[in-house]
Amino acid sequence: MTASSTAAGRLSALGRAELTLLARNRTAVFIALLMPLLMIFAIKSSLDRIDLGGTGLTVAGAALTGGIGMVLLQVIYMNLVSAYVARREELVLKRLRTGEVSDPEILTGTALPAVLLTLVQCVLIVVIGTLAFDLGSPGRPDLLVAGLLVGSVMLSALAAATATLTRTVQTSQLTTLPLFFASMLGSGVFIPLDVLPDRVASLCELLPLTGVMTLVRAGWLGGAEDGDLLRAAMTALAWTVFAVFAVKRWFRWDPRR
Repeated sequence: MTASSTAAGRLSALGRAELTLLARNRTAVFIALLMPLLMIFAIKSSLDRIDLGGTGLTVAGAALTGGIGMVLLQVIYMNLVSAYVARREELVLKRLRTGEVSDPEILTGTALPAVLLTLVQCVLIVVIGTLAFDLGSPGRPDLLVAGLLVGSVMLSALAAATATLTRTVQTSQLTTLPLFFASMLGSGVFIPLDVLPDRVASLCELLPLTGVMTLVRAGWLGGAEDGDLLRAAMTALAWTVFAVFAVKRWFRWDPRR
């Protein structure tokens, strides 16, 4: 057996175990499966009261792409913070480190079910938007896929970094709120940046999820210029690199008791 197949087998085993644990947590399943869909309707209701003229977006387009952002935030980021904290406090992570599994494999294996579930839900949103809301198929699927992949890696790493600051599973509901609300209000998930004042929009472009949302919207609906796409990609990659560095430098494997 080659080293790569061995690593793949370990990741597969970790992913299956984490999926089993996720399925047993009814609250996590509800958040992962139903909450993003409910938030899409909430976003659409709010957008009905916002003038989208000049943005190039329809209410359906803004709501469904915002729904993709919600899936990324809730299924990956918020769910994984709780998962990492729970596994740490239950000594699962510490026990795994005594075996042949490497640290990156432990963190990646824990994140795999959430990432795969996120990608499936995002595909369903695109299919529904294409068939039921006449948004058309993605004009640049490469940008859409790139946005989803970068967003998945970045938010998984940010979840591990946030878990470092989180003492218990219960407090994870508080420690995840800053990024959640900042992304909802300033990254184009809830309110398109084009309707914000220029100075505010420029600051919001620096938020972690903004670059991802720009790539996702451009990949599905188009309308972005090459310069905007380059800045979005660089911002998303910069946050990803920072998050990975933070995890390598500060992630806690021992319980915080």
